Amino acid sequence: MALITQPTIGRLFICQALYWCCSMIGITLTALIGLQLAPLNILATLPLAILVLGNLLAVQPLSVYMQNKGRRAGLLLGAGCGVIGGLISAFGVWLGEFNILCLGALPIGAYQASAMYYRFAALEAVDESSKGRASACVIGGGVVAALVAPSMALWSKNALETPFTGAYLMMAVLALVAMGVLSQLPQGAAPIASTGGWTRIRELLTRPIVRAAVATTAIGHGLMILVMNATPLAMRFCGLSLETSAQVMQWHMLGMFLPAFVAGRLVDTLGSRRVAVIGSGVLLVSAGIAISGVTAELFLISSFLLGLGWNLMLIAGTTLLAQGHTPAERGHAQGLMELSNGSVAASASFASGALISGIGWSAVNISIVPLVAIALLMVIPSRRPQSACAGKG
Repeated sequence: MALITQPTIGRLFICQALYWCCSMIGITLTALIGLQLAPLNILATLPLAILVLGNLLAVQPLSVYMQNKGRRAGLLLGAGCGVIGGLISAFGVWLGEFNILCLGALPIGAYQASAMYYRFAALEAVDESSKGRASACVIGGGVVAALVAPSMALWSKNALETPFTGAYLMMAVLALVAMGVLSQLPQGAAPIASTGGWTRIRELLTRPIVRAAVATTAIGHGLMILVMNATPLAMRFCGLSLETSAQVMQWHMLGMFLPAFVAGRLVDTLGSRRVAVIGSGVLLVSAGIAISGVTAELFLISSFLLGLGWNLMLIAGTTLLAQGHTPAERGHAQGLMELSNGSVAASASFASGALISGIGWSAVNISIVPLVAIALLMVIPSRRPQSACAGKG
């Protein structure tokens, strides 16, 4: 994509790749480390839960901070949290202390929260006609991570004498490199922040276009997390190998990020709402294929389409939100979207294991239908012009 040669977009693309490398190393190894160090097996995923908590605690304050201090300052702060979290976690693994490992997950969650704003920073670096492509280009940085992160996780796992210590040191180094890249971003002029806090957020939610944008990303993100987390368990219950499961998850990650290079052009050509409808349809097709059988090929195809549907809905919702708020409301509006995404993702993460064990793989996929219907019902009425939202954010 030509936009990647634009300095700001190119730097954000690199930082997105670095963040997702950190994230995928953590997703691949943290539960295994937790199982090794936790006093009880049921606490093995506690570090991942604390990471989600760190994300939720940081997402709104970071957005408001960037509204007041500028985008570069907030993104640097988030990447700095990634460095600190990686070092604390590595120290915890080195000492064999589960509590310290959990403590390190909290700032890593703040790094995750800040990385979710890279796509919003891309919107502010281009004109109106290129916003979809800019956001998609940055999200596409995850393709690099999908290709290299699994090998990085396996190598760093045993890079030092104490197993897994090197993995968290690797995460700290990657976040430090991201800080160096982010420091080269232009500071930009921070628009005057609107006041009112939660009152302002409630006012934003009275606008159909904002509700549609938030619902599009939250439902797409939540469904992706729910089914993605359930997929390895379903494959295990079906007797498929760990190697097959790893291959399916890699194709899922490619589905999440590779289509970004065409999804942005679709948004700029067709509009955010139409792309949200297409993304909803892709999620329904993914569910239909998943229900049709439990072969490795069907798991792979449905997982790839699950990632594609998420990609389309995330890009569509992100660009749609930019049409629904003024520059002064940017921090509150973007924080609202990320808080919604994070809350739904946390609920889906906690629910996926219980649902796949309790109601089964087919029922989990059938549950996609009513939620996608909600997203469609909210997107279609948002075609009405919004006179209160003349500004762009």
